Amino acid sequence: MRSADVISVVMAAGRGSRMNAFDGNKTLLPLVPEKGRFEGREPILVHVLRSLPEGEKAVIVHHRAEEVMDATRAFAPTYCRQPELNGTGGALLAVREFLASKTCDRLLITMGDVPFVRPETYAKLVGTLDTHHMAALGFQPADKKQYGVLETDGDRVLKITEWKYWRDYPAEKQAALGVCNAGIYAARREVLVRYLSVLESRPQTVQKERNGKMTAIREYFLTDIVEYMNADGLSVGCVLVRDEMETLGVDDPQALEKAQAYYRRHCLEAAGVRP
Repeated sequence: MRSADVISVVMAAGRGSRMNAFDGNKTLLPLVPEKGRFEGREPILVHVLRSLPEGEKAVIVHHRAEEVMDATRAFAPTYCRQPELNGTGGALLAVREFLASKTCDRLLITMGDVPFVRPETYAKLVGTLDTHHMAALGFQPADKKQYGVLETDGDRVLKITEWKYWRDYPAEKQAALGVCNAGIYAARREVLVRYLSVLESRPQTVQKERNGKMTAIREYFLTDIVEYMNADGLSVGCVLVRDEMETLGVDDPQALEKAQAYYRRHCLEAAGVRP
């Protein structure tokens, strides 16, 4: 497989509701802070794009879209606007037309706020498509916190279960679910495009705060596709990362500080570069 045979889709549409005191797009937060933790250089999204395989790339935008586009034009991606923030599945629906127009059959889906996934990890995830129709990246943290978990049977992922559901499982079943979902996937493009129509026909209604009031919102979840594929006899695989830091998502100020410290130690200082 040549790296150019991979299409990469990067989700960079959201602001990040838990990034307190910051109103920008969280994927543009700096890995090298200069004027406080929110200002500096080396945007997270740029670091993500550098780590992806060669080949066409699409960046899904919404919040502060022009700023995201300005920061990433050097990578010459296709920009796809997500009309409303309606879940990870909604993000994929926004890129459906782009995907349907392509012939390359290997697809990588990642997030713009997870900067430390190694190129070899992406390559391994894509390589899983030799034997599976889709694959999820998993990790095994010491504390599962409120992560979604992968429910598996051997090397197959049967479903991805969010914390609000698995927290009610019996303690024995909870203990057996040790692999958490990183939110990064590979899929055969043609198969995924086919299931986007299924996903679109089955929105979920969730309660979210809007302008100080709880409001019913229709959302779409990429994780639902795993169950749809399994129900139809298709196979979803899994790749595990050894280092939990690879899957660190920068979604609150504490995670940002952790990412900045890690980047300083393992990327700059290891290369002999002064921050």
